[in-house]
Amino acid sequence: MSTDKAPLRCVLFDLDGTLLDTAPDLGAAVNHVLISEGFAPLPEAIIRQTTSHGALGLLRAGLGDELLEELGATRLRTALLDHYAANLCVGTRPYEGMLDLIEWLDEKKLPWGIVTNKPGFLTELLLAALPELASCGVTVSADTLPVRKPDPAPMFFACERLGVEASQCLYVGDHVRDIEAGRNAGMRTAVAGWGYLSDDEDPADWGADLQFDTVQALHHWLRYELT
Repeated sequence: MSTDKAPLRCVLFDLDGTLLDTAPDLGAAVNHVLISEGFAPLPEAIIRQTTSHGALGLLRAGLGDELLEELGATRLRTALLDHYAANLCVGTRPYEGMLDLIEWLDEKKLPWGIVTNKPGFLTELLLAALPELASCGVTVSADTLPVRKPDPAPMFFACERLGVEASQCLYVGDHVRDIEAGRNAGMRTAVAGWGYLSDDEDPADWGADLQFDTVQALHHWLRYELT
């Protein structure tokens, strides 16, 4: 085990693009709105590169800033989220290898949790539809606190609920704000290279401690680190 950092006692995950592949259902929701408004749907490649930017990011990818504001960003975002809430676990799945990793964490009695910028009502609905994630020790959503990532407060809140120090946590995410939030909290951070990364992004610039291309690579590293 590494000796220059506190021993790991906890793993925290971002949700969309890290723990779960939610792009199929979020993509269906944004395309429902775009088609309803008379516009072309987004291709899958753009959806996957934009999902981590949330509902407005997806709408912006399809409409551009000016048209989005002209049509009413709040109205369209509400329509997208309403459709998504009614169909939020149709194509969504844990990433390959993630359930094995969660099972291993449970066997090791290492607490794990979720810190996401997804609205709380959607996070709760989604996790309720995925009983295989029932061992999650804490869930912090966009509206759990007055602030969200990259502010470190959600990270500290999760640690407090799990009874661990931030320095004992690894935070895994697929967006620069995830790495910033983890670093701001004094956690070790890892880029989920399997997530929703844009072609114009270079995660090497984010300042993460680690980067993994697959869930299996993360699992292998954790096994080594915790022996």
